[in-house]
Amino acid sequence: MSSTGTEVADPAYTVGTTLPGTRGRTGVIQTPHGAIQTPAFVPVGTKATVKTVLPESVSELGAQAVLANAYHLYLQPGPEIIDQAGGLGAFMNWSGPTYTDSGGFQVMSLGAGFKKVIAMEVGNPDDELTANGKERLSRVDDDGVTFKSHLDGSAHRFTPEVSMQIQHQLGADIIFAFDELTSLMNTRVYQKNSLERTRQWAIRCLAEHNRLSVERAHRPQQALWGVIQGAQYEDLRRKASRDLVALSEADREAGGKGFGGYGIGGALEKHNLGRIVGWVNDELPEDAPKHLLGISEPDDIFTAIENGVDTFDCVSPTRVARNGAIYSLDGRYNITNAKYRNDFRQLDPEIENYTSQYSRAYLHHLFKAKEGLGPTLATLHNVSFIVTLVDRARQAIENGTYIEYRDEFLRRYYGSTRA
Repeated sequence: MSSTGTEVADPAYTVGTTLPGTRGRTGVIQTPHGAIQTPAFVPVGTKATVKTVLPESVSELGAQAVLANAYHLYLQPGPEIIDQAGGLGAFMNWSGPTYTDSGGFQVMSLGAGFKKVIAMEVGNPDDELTANGKERLSRVDDDGVTFKSHLDGSAHRFTPEVSMQIQHQLGADIIFAFDELTSLMNTRVYQKNSLERTRQWAIRCLAEHNRLSVERAHRPQQALWGVIQGAQYEDLRRKASRDLVALSEADREAGGKGFGGYGIGGALEKHNLGRIVGWVNDELPEDAPKHLLGISEPDDIFTAIENGVDTFDCVSPTRVARNGAIYSLDGRYNITNAKYRNDFRQLDPEIENYTSQYSRAYLHHLFKAKEGLGPTLATLHNVSFIVTLVDRARQAIENGTYIEYRDEFLRRYYGSTRA
């Protein structure tokens, strides 16, 4: 029974309006903490906070859900603390739906020294690649991953079971299976072997998820989503998709919960994004929700929507905001540039949100003076901008004007010099 008194065995997805000639659609994901109208952008609150802003502010801007990171919350403050608080939402005072990722991205990217990003372009394959030759802080084997904390160098071990235990304690509505994230720099041989390792881990994740769902029946029930890897290879992406669907069906036939949806993970070449998502969605059930991990650029969002993605997340809107980058319908601009010193227009006159009462000149001043309010207001604006972009895309699918909306948006955003 959930904290709201509504029992939801697994978040269920209902298809709404389809976008003719594409895989795109609207829909609704039901969770114990509310419904998510899709397509939807999910802001990232890595450490149980969308950096620099109040959870209440994120909600008021129209965000329907937030995503936190199991790796970071495991290290600090620890999943036991969040469990004692009543789960992620209660801990951070967020009443809506929540997601947590499995920690796989951070274990690989931070462990290999990449910190924020991984290789997104195909180069000379190197399975021992690290950023700038840094020490590799994680090692993968068939049972799990051993890694050193980026905080203090202490040793830790994640297995599929440990990831499930952490995420159950964190208590998010939607959690992800523990997978091995590869980069586009890995060899095809490694990618293929890694895919089988991730498949085996998915079996273990399902088993542990089923066990914990019974053991923790007093908590709102969580949905486990499988994660599809395979890098840039069509045959591997399709195989991974078919494999996870088969695992889910077999688990349900055996009395388990199966996968409630699917995440599309891994490094994706920008120019190949639509094709890869399309390959995956060709193999996945239409009535299963799909989440694309880590994209937020407007052209990528439209591509994802048209290829059947229902929700997606990315840290980029908040990260660039803290450095003064502002989204507008006429393109992205940097508020610290001198020309905004006496520009008293709104950040974007056509996007109404909380920051509309502040001028560009004021934010320019805040950033130059290194006042904390600057990143806060920029973050609020950027989150509002991306959430509004996706909300309007969803509305345009519903009313049959999606193509016109997309074309006009992209024309202005990438073709304008007015910002």
